[in-house]
Amino acid sequence: MPPSTHTVTNQAPPLVDYDVFSTDPALVEGVARHVASEHAEEAHAELTELGGAAGSAQAQEWGRQANAYPPVLRTHDRYGHRIDEVDFHPAYHRLMERAVGAGLTDAWSRPDGQLRRTAGFYVWSQVEAGHSCPVSMSHAAVPALRKDPALAAEWEPLLSSHSYDWGLDRPASAKLGAIAGMGMTEKQGGSDVRANTTEAVPLTGEGAGEGEYTLLGHKWFCSAPMSDVFLVLAQASPGRGEGGLSCFLVPRVLPDGTHNAFRIQRLKDKLGNRSNASSEVEFDGTTWARRVGEEGRGVATIIEMVAATRLDCVTGSAALMRQAVAQATHHTAHRSAFGKLLIEQPLMRNVLADMALESEAATTLALRLAAAYDSAAGEGEQAAADRAFLRLALPTAKYWVTKRCVPLAGEALECLGGNGYVEESPMPGLLRESPLNSLWEGSGNVQALDVLRALQRSPESLNAFLTEIGQAHGADHRLDAATKDVFSQLADLEGIESRARRLVERMALVLQGSLLVRFAPPAVSDAFCASRLGGDWGAAFGTLPSGLDLAAIVERALPVA
Repeated sequence: MPPSTHTVTNQAPPLVDYDVFSTDPALVEGVARHVASEHAEEAHAELTELGGAAGSAQAQEWGRQANAYPPVLRTHDRYGHRIDEVDFHPAYHRLMERAVGAGLTDAWSRPDGQLRRTAGFYVWSQVEAGHSCPVSMSHAAVPALRKDPALAAEWEPLLSSHSYDWGLDRPASAKLGAIAGMGMTEKQGGSDVRANTTEAVPLTGEGAGEGEYTLLGHKWFCSAPMSDVFLVLAQASPGRGEGGLSCFLVPRVLPDGTHNAFRIQRLKDKLGNRSNASSEVEFDGTTWARRVGEEGRGVATIIEMVAATRLDCVTGSAALMRQAVAQATHHTAHRSAFGKLLIEQPLMRNVLADMALESEAATTLALRLAAAYDSAAGEGEQAAADRAFLRLALPTAKYWVTKRCVPLAGEALECLGGNGYVEESPMPGLLRESPLNSLWEGSGNVQALDVLRALQRSPESLNAFLTEIGQAHGADHRLDAATKDVFSQLADLEGIESRARRLVERMALVLQGSLLVRFAPPAVSDAFCASRLGGDWGAAFGTLPSGLDLAAIVERALPVA
């Protein structure tokens, strides 16, 4: 009998059937640090359950199928009637059911809700990131709707429901839960939403309700067009008010059961995020809308939604980086070359440790922001301080954490070699997804300029930011020196706009360094400060200086399958 030529050896087993939450020390410790002691046991149990589901073979297969079979637009039925519906693979709905059922659209009804919801979003996003978009927007729509108590009373229970009730066959009032989308940008404006041309005309005459309008115009990017309701920006024609850019609620199905005029022109063919439908839509002049907030105050009304989705951009990037590091460390712990496991090779260990530092810094920062959101919803001095802190820390974190995702995903893929480059591996999907959060809810320049606006208009935000960093003062000389450098950059206003990215990057690193010095193991904080703050670091991952405890850092990042 001829010898076999297909004996499989020295291949890493798949990373499957493990607890995504419990095998992530930075996440477990961060939740325990910020959650109130009376809720700690409950939070740990719910996240452990979700973590086990996220690491299961079933969930991983749902994620694969949802991207292998992307959504399909159906503009008309077979008789020629306009229907404007999007069909999804059943796996997408299974992902949504689990996300909504786990409370990932509900941070508003339970203690420590933002922290627990952010941790859950971080865990479940590691299964598949595309469906996280409608989950994020449904959660984030609530604070914007609270500008109108009547609309909040109608929609908040549906959007924060733990029941995923799919379909546009009935009005939202007849459903167990609802999903929200958003339509802000247009072809001619992009991030400059004040250049929007979509027109909102007040309804007049018998039967016209207060705040009712019709919309005429287009949206270049309308996320999740299959949702039950949307928040959109449009120019209100002077009528009952002063007019100007305003925020409107647009349901897909009207209260009487008829479909609103919501014309989906096409779905975007995107680099990644394949499971999620992003679209171009038209409003034909009969599209019914209800104003949210005051006329002319559209940006101020929707900004709370934008802020919440920006936190999800930070969290989503942190989750993607964590999954990339988990895959890389797992693979190298099972694959040998030149007589040793890859994870034991000194140069590979440097690469893995460097990526693990980036991942833990992102995770720790995301959880701190979530805890600040919980605090900011309260009253008193600490609540006010955390509101000021978020005004500066959120765009700073959004800028930097999302920027770090692309190089880390690429480096992690390289750790798997050719095995990481084939589509059977999860790594190509992670790499395709990695640029998205840096684009969503304002690109890098938008975030950097937002930081400058906060510095100029909200001096209390800088005080709160520096107070947060100052809690680690004296603990590490490299952190102290970097903080002093930030002071120097802030004092030099000459050409500050052109230097905004450099300033925001340094602010983010100092903030991460402060958190790690206070909360991470010494091996982690020492390596972070030496490389990111002390300047002993190269331009690529794997360039950490000598003398650090790299083995401890890698061991901490290694998932246990």
